[in-house]
Order: sequence, then C-alpha cells, then structure tokens
Amino acid sequence: MIRQDVAEPVARSTPEPLTEPAAEPLARSTPEPLTELATEPLARSTPEPLTEPATEPLARSTPEPVTQPGTRSIAEPAGEPFATPVVRSTTEPFAEPVARSTAEPVAGPRRPVAPGPAVPAAGGTPALASRLDRADSEVIAAFAGWAAGTGPLHRRLATGIRRAIENGALLPGERLPAERRLAGALRLSRTTVVTAYETLRGAGLIESRQGSGTRVADGPPPRPARLAGRIPGGSATEIFEHLIDGPSELISLSCSAEGAVPELRTALRELARGDLTALLADPGYHPAGLPELRDEIAAHLTRGGLPTAPGQILVTTGAQQALVLVAELYLRPGLAVLAETPSWPSSLDIFRSRHAGIRTVPLDGEGADAVAVAAALAAAPPALIHLMPTYHNPTGVLMSAARRRRIAEIAARHDVPIMEDNAYDAHTAGDGIPAPLAAYAPRGAEVLSVGSLAKSVWAGLRIGWVRGPAGVIGRLARRKALADVGSPVLDQALAARLLPRLPEIGAAQAPARETRLDLVERLLRDRIPGWRWRRPDGGTGLWVELPGVRAAEFAQVALRHGVEVVPGGTTDPHGGHQNFIRVPYTFPPEVIGRLVDRLAAAWVEISRHGPIDPGPDALIR
Repeated sequence: MIRQDVAEPVARSTPEPLTEPAAEPLARSTPEPLTELATEPLARSTPEPLTEPATEPLARSTPEPVTQPGTRSIAEPAGEPFATPVVRSTTEPFAEPVARSTAEPVAGPRRPVAPGPAVPAAGGTPALASRLDRADSEVIAAFAGWAAGTGPLHRRLATGIRRAIENGALLPGERLPAERRLAGALRLSRTTVVTAYETLRGAGLIESRQGSGTRVADGPPPRPARLAGRIPGGSATEIFEHLIDGPSELISLSCSAEGAVPELRTALRELARGDLTALLADPGYHPAGLPELRDEIAAHLTRGGLPTAPGQILVTTGAQQALVLVAELYLRPGLAVLAETPSWPSSLDIFRSRHAGIRTVPLDGEGADAVAVAAALAAAPPALIHLMPTYHNPTGVLMSAARRRRIAEIAARHDVPIMEDNAYDAHTAGDGIPAPLAAYAPRGAEVLSVGSLAKSVWAGLRIGWVRGPAGVIGRLARRKALADVGSPVLDQALAARLLPRLPEIGAAQAPARETRLDLVERLLRDRIPGWRWRRPDGGTGLWVELPGVRAAEFAQVALRHGVEVVPGGTTDPHGGHQNFIRVPYTFPPEVIGRLVDRLAAAWVEISRHGPIDPGPDALIR
C-alpha cells in the first residue's frame, strides 16, 4: 500500500473550545485499535509533528495501485498463439497498474487538512478513510453469498449485508454502493435494492446522508479487516466461506475435492494394528517432520526423477502452509513475486498478505510463457517466482519438460528462486508427467518444490511438504516451529504408509476421473453449447470461457439458481480473465447432472436479459 502522512480527520476543520465535550463524530474518528492520535486533539489549533510515525493503521490499509516500474503483466510475445481460450492472457503490456501494497516509512510529521465537508465515521487517518471508501466490487465481495438464502431477494440481500457488518467485513462508516450501481452489479431491480437498504436503515445498520451516500452506521470501534479473517484486496476468503458456513443445498464450484481413497482406510487399520504403540511412546514433536515420512517423501521424489535426501524435506500441514512459509521467507513489503495468470486466489492472497507486488506472465499450451518470464526477469528481477507446472490450477495445463528446463535456466541466470506448486502431481496416473521443475535446474539454482496428498488421497489428510536446499529447509523449519511446532504425528504416520502406494492409487482413480470429465463435457455441450473450453491435461476442473458475459455477473445469477461460481477475475491480480469460470468435475455423477441443469438455467436467464443496462427497466425483476 502507499504510505501517507497521517492527517487530522476532515471532520475537525474548526477546533472546538477545550471546555466543550467532544462531538459524536469526533469520538468516532479515532478508533483505538487502528491508530494512536494525540490525546487532546481539541487543544491544538495547529497540528504538531509526531516524533514517531503511526504505522499500524497504514499497514492495514487497502492496497492501492502504484505506477512503479516492473509491476505490470508481461505481454504475451509474438509467435504462434495458443489455440484455446485457456491460454489467452487478457492483460496488455504495462497497461494495468498492479494492486500491490508497499509499506514504506512515513516521510514526515502530520500535516493539517484543508477544511472540507465532514464524512460520517470516516475520520481518524487517511488509511482508514481509504479503507472506508473501497471500490464497489470489493464491498460487494464482503457479502458475496447473499443470494444463497431463502425468501424474497430483498430480504436475502439485507441479510447478507447485515452479516457482513456483524462479522467485521464491513466497517462502521464504510461506503456502500449506490442503489442503481448495486442493482446493476447484482442483476436486480432497483426496487429490490431500495427495499433491502430501507430494511437495514430501519434496523439502524446503515444511514444515508446527502453528499456522502449510504454508509454503515456508526457503532463500536471497528474491527480491523485482518481480525475479520480477510486480506485487504484479496478474494480467497469468500471462496472458502461456504466451508466455514457448513453444508447446504448450494453446489459450490470453489472447492474441487473428492472423498478419501479406499487405501486410506487400509493404511489406518494397518497403523492401528502395527506401529501405533511405538508411535504413541514418542514425545510427538517433530518440527521438520516425522523422520519416517521425510524418508518416504525423499524416496517418492527420487522415483519421480528428482534425487532427494531426507534432509532436503520439510513436512507441512498441507500445501497451503508450505506456500505461507515460503512467502514469509522470501517476500516483504516492496518486493515482488512473479506468478502465472490466471492463478489460484488463495495463492495470490498469501502474496498480498506479505504486502508484495504481484507481477504476472501468461500461459500457453506448454505452461508459463518462457519468453515472458525472461523479459520480466530482465526488466526487474522479482524476489520469487511462483509456478504450477503440473496440472496448473485452474487451467489444467501440464508444463512440458522442455519448458521446465528453459524456465529453470532463465531463473538461475538471474539468480531468482522458484517455488513450484505440484499439489496435483499425483492426482492423475503418472504416465507422461515430467519430473519436477527442480530436476531440470542447473547446479546451484534455488528451486523449492511443494507437494501434497490433498488431491491424490484426501483433503482431510493435511500433509504437504517442501523440498529444497538443506539450508533453506532449516530456515523454513524454524518458521514452522513458531507456527505449530509440527504437523500431526498420526497423519504423518498414515502418509508415510501411503506414499509408496501413490502410483497404484492414481492408476485406480484415473478411470473414474476420466468418466466424470467425459460426463461434464458432454452435458455442457448439450445444455450450454456456447461455452468454450480446452480439455485439461489433468487436474480437477474445466477452465470455461463465457461468450459475451462477465463471470462476476453470471455468478450473481447462478447463485440464485443454487450454484456458487468463482469468477475468473479473482484469479488475475490485474483484473483479466473476467469472462472465465472454473467448473470442477470432482462431484459424483448425479451431482454433476444437477450442477449442469442449474448452470444451464442461469445461462438461459442471463442470456434472455442480455448485458447489464444501467437503466432500471432492463434489469431482472
């Protein structure tokens, strides 16, 4: 985020006498958890310099675009284009600013603000004021699941906004979209939005004032966004919201996971009959991982073409923790990470949480574009490269062996470390899968290989790993020890029994996956013939292009038909891929049938009404 000097709240344009009690707006303008302001603001007609800059509120502000060199998406090079929609990058060279955060020191003392109109509950600091005036799309994301309830649409919308206010996703004083704009974004009639706002105003939750629009009503000091479990500018929280809320009739496309493989039950029984007594006699603290599991992971990678010693392995609580630890080690405010576009929102949010700039390169049929990677590193080497070479999520593209070698050589030449995320490595039978990218790296190159059992065995078995140079693994292990001391020992013991069986587990599961993929493709072609996609090389979903419709608009209609869609724009930090969605095929066949029925009904509805028209007469009633 761009740091600013802390300024006096705009509501204090004329100081009041000291004997006067502070007016209500002034009391609201200095929320304690967010900043430290002068304790006697009314006694000072001229702001005095602070001896120490206020850093806490600035670290929490919403990231703003910066026009710093080297933070744009690298253009797709001239040459033979990838023939399907999955690889077409929608970002133009250096055309879009990156929404990134940079924590730079405050340059000087506080400065007075020119007198202006008071803004309710938006005082305190410029950082808080910008947080309370976010873009409409960010505000709407705070109550993204509003349509999944029951009852009239206006009641569901009011309930969704109320929950966002109660859980801290919307802060006191935060500006809400104007009625007409919200109606257009949600494909509702303006009457529906007006009725929802009136309900919330009647409950004292929002208020409207001339000149400042509709805002969340004043209340207790607002909770910071991070206490609400959200990353400023991020989108992954909404993706996982349905997991937090629990089971429902909603079919969510945000999660592509299957039930446990039968081999897990067998391994559990074997563990109970055999090694459990000795295992329980152990103290149970293994920050780097259970030695037996580290041995098995090293053997698994060696069989896959990447010679590995146990000392090069750190066991993590899932691949997600591995990404977090690596980001903590390499990224800090002001640095940049180079990622593919599209990418998965949770990965992007991890980078945003480190206040790192996110630069992107497009994909083609062989994976990340090597020419674009070379250009990005030549322009300004990032602190880290993040790639998904094996069944990229969400596109399902498998990076070729030649492309892996070329990118590894380019990164080594510029001395830039790579983190390859191979969480889908064992999800499809191993025939034709190249060795991990690290196997192609020159001697001395720094490549960290992340893996997991979530897709190949069961998402509930929270076991992942990082493979890398022994010195780097030691530093990551110390960070993990601070996080959780070590991953669950019983889970690790199960994983150690399952890893040697991964090839046979993959081979046994492949036919069922292929059958489900064939089914969803056939149903989509029959019911929604206008949709376009490329058959994935592997992974768990289709990357589908919606012709002539923004995915965010379709998501609002689909939600009312019982389907939670992840718009493609959440996978691109620069706002590209706006007309793509991911359609997982991990559901049972009967659920896939219901899913396509609901998607088809939503598509008919949005096609009948056409693109959004700002006028209320063109909107869905």
